[in-house]
Amino acid sequence: MSEQDVFRPRWRTSSHSSGQGTQCVQVAALEVDGTVGARDSKDPLGPVLSFSRSEWGAFVDTVKNGALDLP
Repeated sequence: MSEQDVFRPRWRTSSHSSGQGTQCVQVAALEVDGTVGARDSKDPLGPVLSFSRSEWGAFVDTVKNGALDLP
């Protein structure tokens, strides 16, 4: 494994995404401090949103609780 591979984020796609994984949000641990990144799978070289571990956890909890569900 090269040094570059060690620092390359391992992007994950939710199992609830479309079957081909091309219209989804991907997430990855970005740094050893626990920073979480989110990006659009259609634009893997595009911008990445960065969240602290606590911010990401609060977002995931909110989604799981249904607070962001459409009426």
